[in-house]
Amino acid sequence: MIDQKIKTAIDLVDYGLLRVAVATPEMKVADVDFNMAEIGKTVRLAKQKKSQIVLFPELCLTGYTCADLFFQQQLQQKVLESLPLLAQLSAAEEITLVVGAPVSVSGRLFNCAVFISGGKICGLVPKSFLPNSGEFYEQRWFCSAAERQSDSVLIGSQQVPFGSDLLFQAENFPAAVIGIEICEDAWSVVPPSGSQALAGATLLLNLSASPEILGKNAYRRALVASQSARCLAAYAYSSAGPNESSTDLVFSGHSLIAENGQIMAETERFQFDTQLALADIDLDRLQGERQRNNTFGAGNPEQAFRLQRFKIPSLTVDKLYRSIAKTPFVPPDDAERAARCQEIFQLQTSGLMKRLRHTGSRKVVIGLSGGLDSTLALLVSVKAFDRLGLDRNGIIALTMPGFGTTERTRGNAEELAEQLAVTLKVIPIDKAVQQHFRDLEHDPDQHDITYENSQARERTQILMDKANQVGGLVIGTGDLSELALGWCTYNGDHMSMYAVNCGVPKTLVRYLVDWCSREEFSGRISTILEDVCATPVSPELLPPDADGNIDQLTEQVVGPYELHDFFLYQVVRMHFSPKKVLMLAEQVFADEYSRSELLKWLRQFYRRFFSQQFKRSCLPDGPKVGTVALSPRGDWRMPSDAAVTLWLEQLEGLE
Repeated sequence: MIDQKIKTAIDLVDYGLLRVAVATPEMKVADVDFNMAEIGKTVRLAKQKKSQIVLFPELCLTGYTCADLFFQQQLQQKVLESLPLLAQLSAAEEITLVVGAPVSVSGRLFNCAVFISGGKICGLVPKSFLPNSGEFYEQRWFCSAAERQSDSVLIGSQQVPFGSDLLFQAENFPAAVIGIEICEDAWSVVPPSGSQALAGATLLLNLSASPEILGKNAYRRALVASQSARCLAAYAYSSAGPNESSTDLVFSGHSLIAENGQIMAETERFQFDTQLALADIDLDRLQGERQRNNTFGAGNPEQAFRLQRFKIPSLTVDKLYRSIAKTPFVPPDDAERAARCQEIFQLQTSGLMKRLRHTGSRKVVIGLSGGLDSTLALLVSVKAFDRLGLDRNGIIALTMPGFGTTERTRGNAEELAEQLAVTLKVIPIDKAVQQHFRDLEHDPDQHDITYENSQARERTQILMDKANQVGGLVIGTGDLSELALGWCTYNGDHMSMYAVNCGVPKTLVRYLVDWCSREEFSGRISTILEDVCATPVSPELLPPDADGNIDQLTEQVVGPYELHDFFLYQVVRMHFSPKKVLMLAEQVFADEYSRSELLKWLRQFYRRFFSQQFKRSCLPDGPKVGTVALSPRGDWRMPSDAAVTLWLEQLEGLE
């Protein structure tokens, strides 16, 4: 878990975030006063950490292992007397808490979750599935939720809603809808949380007393993570700790918080003192995921629910209990990154292999510049040819030096083609482009968009005509980030017959080439690939500097790709508002970019993303490799003439 530092305090609710804590407090079996005192300490600790909701384990007021003591009138009465005191605690600390307690209703004893907020007991949710095999004997003491005879129960002077059909919604934060299940409910074939999620619950709470046996913690993690993913929800799970009776079992206090399949936080197991784990849940994100998932939209809950209202306190925080990926497309862990590179390379290779098999083509044509994108496309083509058993001579690499080509990139391109044993053709474009300038009556000393795009389109014409000549396919080299920004020449490098890099963002391209240098190739080839990775990103359409080095640096013109890929993920994958994208960017880039710089490049991103959609509306075929893709036939459908005004307006005044 990463405590992400914040430069400017933010209101959690304003950004769609909810701070949730799961607790495993110190406790004594059957000692309600002691347990109440520890719950109070834990609530105050959670409040210090600015939690808005804190979840406690199953039957935490008494302990899960009371056995036949659950029938003792004195114990039951003590529990009932304690609940109003917890309500007072919730009001004093301005926090919502959910505790486990045995409660008698209509002559039946139920294992309940008690939802308490704002000085009020908002509802009691009884356990639905009572395990009664192996080490469990719950049916000896408790009745199932299906056996309830009443919709409410009198606690003190308050008539409290009672039943497994309760959901709890924050009146000042409508996205915060909470569903509750208890321990075994989650392990059942059809957990109640599924229906709760379909009815709108975005946060699912589980009060548990899960005894520990060999290997169970891994299964528990998988269960919590998968249920959060299946329900497109956050799932908080609080489990009883080792202070429970050890007569026959040991409890570990393994409490977890997951969001949409990812474990966000968890407690340390086998600790006798109080354990607390926190996470900031992004409810905006969860609602967005649901809106885009038509399978979720088509689902119907198996029962009707009664909605109970409560209030979430608004508060500002100075750090987030939430990990924010600085490079959302590039895992920071070396092993995970290598595994992802291998998977993407296989996806690219397999996509090209299918196209070659379908067309019967035994030749491909690639414009090889010596830059990252064209190098990756060449490596994909080589691997595809090798897997198909085709001669690498069928890969025709064209270097087409122009006005901005440097010796470094040209040298790398030509030597790489030679080392890989592909066919190399060198076709200078200077004279053809100069003739084109004369035909257009364009001054060659005017280094404008005509000067640049004439070179890109000349190269594309050569590639297309060469492909016709040899009966092959032109392999596109442009990447996902270039497509997002429209940093490509329409009907120039924008066009190909199959685009192998179209799903790969720029920040990942470099790692893919680096991975290939270490895992797929060796010797001199690896050395060349390492230098390609170290070469600045440039289209090389403007003349080099006086020393023959690259003078036209892409990131100085359109902005840093690390920022644009971050923006791309938050805008297209998460659909966050500009204000939220900026806030998240500040969390991870504040030490490198000022707020004004972040705003500058975010405005640039929105302007280019909207204005350049027409290029994405007619993209060539190419494989999707990750969760973000911009193909008009797949993930992204957008009118080419949509106005960006609404998005830019929100950024105004945030300087």
